[in-house]
Amino acid sequence: MRGEILGAERRRFWHDDDKLEIVASVGIAGASVTQVAQRHEIKRQQIYAWRHELKKKGLWSPDAGALFFPVDLPVAQAPVAEAPPSVAVELRLRGGRSLHFESTIDPAALSALIRVVDAA
Repeated sequence: MRGEILGAERRRFWHDDDKLEIVASVGIAGASVTQVAQRHEIKRQQIYAWRHELKKKGLWSPDAGALFFPVDLPVAQAPVAEAPPSVAVELRLRGGRSLHFESTIDPAALSALIRVVDAA
């Protein structure tokens, strides 16, 4: 069996500027990582590795070059829930004690009040 070498094996050196340009070209005009990798004859994983490397060096940010435009969206107003009407409540405690309070009282305040009156 014979084998034939079709091309010379090559190992390319990429400068940070070149890496940054390639990484930044992902998403421009809808270019995917795969398309950019094929265009530069590299593996997709190489682009991800360069992203990580450039982030660590502080040379690239995912938000770099991001543009934000103001958008006015209609906001639906939530219906305002009407508070239930306040009702007078009488609570009879042991020992003949009783508490009179409004039904709208804060539950934590009511619990504290019951403990105080019950302990007296």
